[in-house]
Amino acid sequence: MKLVMAIIKPFKLDDVREALAEAGVAGITVTEVKGFGRQKGHTELYRGAEYVVDFLPKLKLEIAVTDDQADVVVEAILKTANTGKIGDGKVFVYSLERAVRIRTGELDGDAL
Repeated sequence: MKLVMAIIKPFKLDDVREALAEAGVAGITVTEVKGFGRQKGHTELYRGAEYVVDFLPKLKLEIAVTDDQADVVVEAILKTANTGKIGDGKVFVYSLERAVRIRTGELDGDAL
């Protein structure tokens, strides 16, 4: 099993969610986060004063999938979250040791 974590721009969520549904993903966790990478934030004007916004709003997606679904899920995220501009985000894939469905006690692949 794998845990796919993606950091994406907020306005891309609906496109990514639809692509993941087509890829057979049953569930997804979305968290609003703030951060920066190479983009290093940006400056904004507020009431005539310029200030730096260091941490930009992003969404963190977490998707637990079987090993054979991982590449399809990553590809779906890469295709739909890409704008071609700096700050599109990143995708990380972790090994997932165990999953348990709380309600039924199902384990690993059955729990997904």
